[in-house]
Order: sequence, then structure tokens, then C-alpha cells
Amino acid sequence: MAREVVVNDRMQQGYRYERTARSGQDFDEGFEPELTPAEMLELGVFCGKYLTDCRDEFPASWFARAKLSSGGKDCSLNYFGVEASKPLSYWRAKGWIHKDDPRGWFQWYCRYYSGRRMEDDARQIGRWRAFRRHAAQVTRNCEPGDPFCRPKQRQALLQWAYDSRVL
Repeated sequence: MAREVVVNDRMQQGYRYERTARSGQDFDEGFEPELTPAEMLELGVFCGKYLTDCRDEFPASWFARAKLSSGGKDCSLNYFGVEASKPLSYWRAKGWIHKDDPRGWFQWYCRYYSGRRMEDDARQIGRWRAFRRHAAQVTRNCEPGDPFCRPKQRQALLQWAYDSRVL
């Protein structure tokens, strides 16, 4: 069942990992993302500039309807039309980037969803759980179904696999 993946993209050359779990299944207890990577890419996340050079690593179906930018960042591609990300340099300075996933949490999630399991899983799942507080803030401060209330927070939630469209 294990399958080796070799990554050769702009940020990693010759990086290898194994997919040992079934794609989209066998998640750790309590880790229940509301969106798949394909759904996130289709909705519009990270201003269209995420995984644009990584298509060989993941299923082509993930990119069939993805909103990706062929040029620079285009935040109009984001579901809520706003930028909700800090630069990668910020994440690095905070020590939140693991060497195996130099692009950050979403790269980890894509690889986890695809079946990779590793020592960093518990930390990343903990970070995902902690991000849920933003959903509580949207719920507490917005009228139900008002997509114009706190769009930056809603976009950030989408980028952490929480479906903020339904809040």
C-alpha cells in the first residue's frame, strides 16, 4: 500500500516521502477538516499562488477547477476577494515551517490528505484546532449568512480547511 513520492519543484529537489494511508481517509482522531484540498483550490485560496509548480505531486483532479494565477498574486481569485495571508518569511520567523513542508500548513495538509504520515502531524493538527477560534469570532460578531462581515477572517478560515461560507 505504501507509495513513494519524489518531489522536484521550486522549493524542494529530490525530497522523498511515502504515502502510507488511504487518500482522504485514516485521519487522526479529532482532525476533521471541512474542505478537501481540491475544494479549497476551487474556492480560491492564497491569491491563486499556491502549488502552481507542484501539480505533478498531487492528483490532476485537484487542479481541474482550481483558481490559480499564472502571474503574480491575484487576491480577486480568493473566495472572499481579500488577502488573508502573511508572507512566508513571517511564518519562517515564527518557527512554524517544518523542513519537510517549506510552503507551510497547506502543503502539509495536502500531503497528509494524500496519505503521508509523519512526526509533525500532531503539531500541525494542533495548529489547525487552534485556528478554529476564528470561526467562533465570526459567529459571535456577524449575522448568520452575512458573507461581507469579517471577510479577511472568513478567507483565512477557508485557507485552514474550515468552511466559513456557512457561518
